[in-house]
Amino acid sequence: AINLESADDVDAAFAVVAAAGATVIKAPERAEWGGYSGYFADPDGHLWEMAYNPGWPIGADGRPQLP
Repeated sequence: AINLESADDVDAAFAVVAAAGATVIKAPERAEWGGYSGYFADPDGHLWEMAYNPGWPIGADGRPQLP
C-alpha cells in the first residue's frame, strides 16, 4: 500500500492518479479496522492500494511507524 497521513490525503491522491489515467477499482472508504483505503489500477494494469491507518503514523522519513 501507499500509506498517507490522512483520509483527505488519500482522497487528494486518488484525484491525481485518476486524472493521470489510473482506473479506480474501489473508491476510498472507511474500513472496518478504523482506517481509510481504496484501490486503483495504473495504466499498465498493476493494482495499488492507497491507505490511511491512524495506528501507523507517517514518520519524518515518509515511512509508516509501526507501534
